Amino acid sequence: MASVVDICNRALSKLGQIRITSLSDNNKAAKACNHAYPYVRDYVLRTHPWNCTMARATLAPLSTAPTHTFAYAYQLPSDCLKLHHVETPLQWFVEGRTIATDEGATLEIVYQKREEDPNQYDVSLVETMAARLAYELCEEMTQSNSKKDAALREYQMCLQDARVRDAQEQGRTDLEEDDWVNARY
Repeated sequence: MASVVDICNRALSKLGQIRITSLSDNNKAAKACNHAYPYVRDYVLRTHPWNCTMARATLAPLSTAPTHTFAYAYQLPSDCLKLHHVETPLQWFVEGRTIATDEGATLEIVYQKREEDPNQYDVSLVETMAARLAYELCEEMTQSNSKKDAALREYQMCLQDARVRDAQEQGRTDLEEDDWVNARY
């Protein structure tokens, strides 16, 4: 399976750069990868609801209510990068690192987890991260605008392909009918 160093080496290879053995190597490539990788990882994980990094949680209301509008607040998990679903028919909003709503019981959520173990990543996600990392490192490593443009195009193609493959591993989602939809009958 992939490691952080493997993902970095994949990105460096795309740029025609030498490979590294560790993020702590004393060279320009390792230092650049060590700095950029966590940001790229979180950015790419937020771009799509990746099946391999989805998580569920049951949240209890905080003892302190929001300052206005809603009666309850719930703390988002510390590893939450993006909230995808809240199991409540009531209105809710994300405010900072909390969910505000009038739901007073526990709250079931589905969210994008900050998964730091690359062994949990799908191979398409690994390739997408490597492509985005190559784009981010390109200016520093190559000083070539044409390579940076090519790296951006490769990232966009990888992301599109990975999204399609990831979406094919989900069940069918039926759309809920509401008064607006039913009004036509």
